[in-house]
Amino acid sequence: MSGGEYVLRARGVSVRFGGVKALTGVDLGIRAGEVCGLIGPNGAGKTTLFDVLSGIRRPDRGRMLLDGVDVTRRSPVWRARHGMRRTFQRQQLFGQLSVADNVLVAQEWRGGGGGLTADLLSAPGRRARERARRERGERVLADCGIGPLGPSSAAGLPVGQARMVELARAVADPPKVLLLDEPASGLSGPERERLAAVVRRLAEREGCAVLLVEHDVAFVMDLCARVVVLDLGTVLAEGTPAEVRANPLVREAYLGSA
Repeated sequence: MSGGEYVLRARGVSVRFGGVKALTGVDLGIRAGEVCGLIGPNGAGKTTLFDVLSGIRRPDRGRMLLDGVDVTRRSPVWRARHGMRRTFQRQQLFGQLSVADNVLVAQEWRGGGGGLTADLLSAPGRRARERARRERGERVLADCGIGPLGPSSAAGLPVGQARMVELARAVADPPKVLLLDEPASGLSGPERERLAAVVRRLAEREGCAVLLVEHDVAFVMDLCARVVVLDLGTVLAEGTPAEVRANPLVREAYLGSA
């Protein structure tokens, strides 16, 4: 596990849907450069926790901290602009754009420099920023193994390629925290290897804190330095992959006894 302070932390998070307790007193922290897996049976509360972490849902109780700052009431847009990125279970690409432009649009929120006048006059500073962003996009697409797809339409891509485009878009503007919701679903063996390589590089070279939800337990155990297990909205166990595998409560609730 990486040392240092938590980049992202949930403290005492509880969420109810009517009479159903989706999360109860969940504590979770991720450090810079750490890849952490979040596993558990269906209905354990994993997606609800992701919604709380990313700002889509406000908890009934508890707090969210980003770099030590309370962001519980901050919007998803605010969190994204301060370094938190997320992918979803269902692919959400801009089908009317090319693959390259899907990645480029993730960087556009920073503005072009010089405002509308610079855009209209195609000022040198604006052109330089545009060139730098396109070069960054090309590098990210190449890292994700989909560089040749840049000019292609994002509409109708196979599931595996669409997920890699989403990953490229999420990391085009370097994140502090990356939340990946079932990123390996629909990927082939080589695509899973590429995904794992990209995630490791983000953590090791750029210090990104990565939290991923994934039903492929073998993939999680191979990739993650730490694993957190949710069951019925509470943290059942956490530790290294070996510790989690050996935990009798986890084996009974999720992994099985084999």
